Amino acid sequence: MKAQRGTLTEDSSRSDNFRAKRYVAKYTINPAIAHGIATEVGSIEPGKLADLVLWDPAFFGVKPSLILKGGFIVTAAMGDPNASIPTPQPVHYRPMLGAFGEPLEQCSVSFVSEKAQSADIARQLGLRKPTLAVKNTRKITKKDMCLNDYTPEISVDAETYEVRADGDLLTCEPAETLPLAQRYFLF
Repeated sequence: MKAQRGTLTEDSSRSDNFRAKRYVAKYTINPAIAHGIATEVGSIEPGKLADLVLWDPAFFGVKPSLILKGGFIVTAAMGDPNASIPTPQPVHYRPMLGAFGEPLEQCSVSFVSEKAQSADIARQLGLRKPTLAVKNTRKITKKDMCLNDYTPEISVDAETYEVRADGDLLTCEPAETLPLAQRYFLF
């Protein structure tokens, strides 16, 4: 979008920090808000579950190099475990120590309804993971989203198929290359 629509007004000509923050919010805090679990996950804050995804900057948002959950490594990119060198191909995401047994139970929760939480569903079902109630899921709107709350007035001309947002004509040239596409998944 930047190539066709230009820099965001919040960004400087030297950086895309606001664009990057909007992108990260779309798959971290905003899904947590929409699902009623933002009080527990979705951002790095004291009192929230410490779930972190780490990337090599070249693959940011596409191929994580390490996934941490509650301080445990649960998934990492790893080559053939039978290889004699540390960097064999193909590299796949493989479960690590934190994905098995007690660490998994200690660093994860099951989200349930408030009614199920008050009925002590964890004890009834014999769950070893703690349960937490989802909150505020009935009245979520676009205005509740973090850094992604813009709702323009969209109009489509039935004869010319021109699309306008807040009166501005939206045009888009055919893409010659796509960001975050196949070239990121060769190795």
